[in-house]
This record gives sequence, C-alpha cells and structure tokens, in this order.
Amino acid sequence: MSTDVYKVRRLERKKDIVVEVPGSKSITNRALLLAALSDGITILKGTLFSDDSRYFLKSLKSLGFLVDIDQESKTVIVEGKGGKIPNPSGEINVGSAGTAARFLTAMLGLSGGTYTINASEQMKKRPMRELFAALERLGVKIKYIENEYHLPVVIEGRADNGVNNITLDTNESTQFLSAMLMTGVMNENGISIRVTGERKTGAYVNITRKMMGSFGLKNVEYKDDTYYIKPMSKYNTEDGFIYQIEPDVSAACYFYGIGAVTGIRTIVKNVFMSSMQGDIKFVQVLKDMGCTVEKTDDGISVRGPVKPDRLKGIDIDMNNFSDQALTMAAVSIFADGPVTIRNIGHIRMQESDRLSGMACELKKMGIRCEEKKDKITIYPGTPKPCSIETYEDHRMAMAFTIPGLITGNMEILNPMCCRKTFENYFQVIDSLYE
Repeated sequence: MSTDVYKVRRLERKKDIVVEVPGSKSITNRALLLAALSDGITILKGTLFSDDSRYFLKSLKSLGFLVDIDQESKTVIVEGKGGKIPNPSGEINVGSAGTAARFLTAMLGLSGGTYTINASEQMKKRPMRELFAALERLGVKIKYIENEYHLPVVIEGRADNGVNNITLDTNESTQFLSAMLMTGVMNENGISIRVTGERKTGAYVNITRKMMGSFGLKNVEYKDDTYYIKPMSKYNTEDGFIYQIEPDVSAACYFYGIGAVTGIRTIVKNVFMSSMQGDIKFVQVLKDMGCTVEKTDDGISVRGPVKPDRLKGIDIDMNNFSDQALTMAAVSIFADGPVTIRNIGHIRMQESDRLSGMACELKKMGIRCEEKKDKITIYPGTPKPCSIETYEDHRMAMAFTIPGLITGNMEILNPMCCRKTFENYFQVIDSLYE
C-alpha cells in the first residue's frame, strides 16, 4: 500500500466478515496514567500500540518510570511511584495525542517538578485553555513558549497556595475533567471540581471513574455538578495488579458500518454489549436503522438490510459518542431518507474540524448535505468515485473507506494517518477481499 494513497475497491463478498481490532485508545492511555500513579507494578494486557500510545509510553520513560513493553503479547508493565515522578525535571513530546497531552499535563502540573511539554503542529492548535487555567488556579506556574494557553509549555513547580477547588468548562473536551479526576490524588488536600457546560458527565467520564475504581480509588463523589476527591486519597492496587484493556469499540464501529451498508454479516471478536465504552451506543443506532444485531460467543454481529430493503433515515443526538459521527455520515449515504446528526459542535476542535471535513468530502462524492454549527443533515444518494482528503485525521480516513467499498475506485489520501489509533486498519480492509 502506498503511504500517499489507498485505493478502495468495490467489495464483492458473500461470506461473513470476522475481524479483530486493537485495544481501546481511551482505556489504554487512562490505564497507563493510572499505573504510573499507583504504587508498585501494574501489568496491562490487551494494550493498544499506535502513534498515540507510543508517545505516552515514551513520555513515561522520559520521566524516569520503569516501563517494560512486549508488543507481541500486547502487554505493558509499569512500575508506579505512588503519585511521584522519578525525574524531578525533564522534557516530553506528546505528538498529536490529545489524551496524552491532557493527562500528562495534569500529572506534571501537580507534581511540583519542572518540565517542558512539546507537541506536533496539529496538537499545538487544539484547545487546552480550560486545563491550563485550572492548573494555574491550583498554583502551577506555566510558561507558554509560543501561543498562550496552547502547547508547547514549560511547567514549573507548583506553589501550595491553599486552593483545592477549580471550575472546568467541558464543552470543548471532557478530557480536561478526566485528567484532573485521575491526577487529583496528587493533591494531598484533595480536590473539588465544579463542572460547567453541557457535558458534566458522559461516556468518557464514566470510563474514567470506573477505571479509577478498578485501580482502588472508590471514594470519588459527584454531587450538584461537582466532583470531590478526598484528602490523602490514593490508588490501592497490589503489586503485580493485572488490568485487561477492552478492544476498541470505536475501531469496531467501522466494521459494523461496513456490515450495515453491504448486508454482509460482520462480527468483531471480543466486543460485547457489556463494554463500558460509549461508542457501543452506535450498535443500537444501526439496529434502529434496520440492521440485524445479534450476540454471539465471539462478539456482536451486525448485518444491514439486504436489497431491495435499505437503512432507515434517522435523527440522532451523538453528543456522547461523537467519535462515530463520521462513521454515521458514511453510513447515512445509503439510507432511505435524510439522516440528521446533532449536538456535535465540539468535533470541530478535534484532530481536524470534523464537521466541516465530513461536509466537504460528502459533497465531493456528490452527496447533498447541510452543515450547521453543531449538526449536519445528510441526504442519501449514489456516491461517485473521488479522492478523499483526510486532514491528517485518522477517523476521516477510516470512516470514508466505507462508501468506497460500495462504489469502488475511491482514493483515501494520506491513509497512514490511521496509525494514531489503528495502524494496520488498511491491512484488515485488504483481508476482506480474500
């Protein structure tokens, strides 16, 4: 496969599709942070190895943590220091990894050391103001090397100013809240986080809280829009604690989308409805659109309507599983009526302006759509072959492969941007033609 373009061919296949996907990016990066904050050895199984997680792993090593990596067995062993960072100063690079950027910034800010945090040009443009402002309120000194409230920065030792309460607006990203929740144990006096904005809880925050509990921190209270972590809290795990990382439901959904539009029964191994990942809601949306969804011993299976039947048009709020907005857009092309995806304005500030990007690429395919500030309406049609611009965004590359499997002769430009979360995605796509 060329690193510049992937040529999508029409998929003509009758037998079932059965695939495996990597571990969850969201869970992997949370697990790496929690392992580093715990006291003793943590064994992470099912770890995702991608650009994002590799930046996180390199950063932990640069900070002096002992990290043992076995990519073949998808295992990482981290020796935590009970909320302390081995090296009191240093420099890390988070690349384009949003979770690494937010989580590690919070950890370094509350550590008392002095650190430089570098990032890719893409990450330098992404929002960080709310997190930096919260850390500054807690007494963290931050020097902005280029643009105020953006990476890169130098974080200087925290001065104990007696403040242990902050306010966070999570409209741009709930990662700010997850970062402060997980690292709150580093504040000996505890911390209270009052949340403003529409997304006060949500799928990713729920994952964060559940994982904190798995690592032994049970006393996170939520009341009146405020989260509380008590003084002297810590992660209580036994030395040699094993944590199993779930397969990435976000990655699985691309294949469920393929099953939905092709009518081929598609199973993603080891993904079940019991998953704690918010993107599992996408499966129910496909069911509402007319797909057959079944539970099997191997995992969930999805099969779309068989011609002449078609997927049903739908109006759906995807605020809490917006990573699948692009997948939904790709699937919507083949519905029997308009599909409106609403409450997704925040995806304009992710790896790319995803709302604008999806509208642009749909129109390039000859598909009519109406883009608003926080929603899009897509009108079904017959996609024509074209070259899809991916905007250095892994989800653009993977989602817009789906219509190419129906029309054929579709080109995905810069396909290897998918390395951010699913580095062998197009190899798995190639296997579907066998």
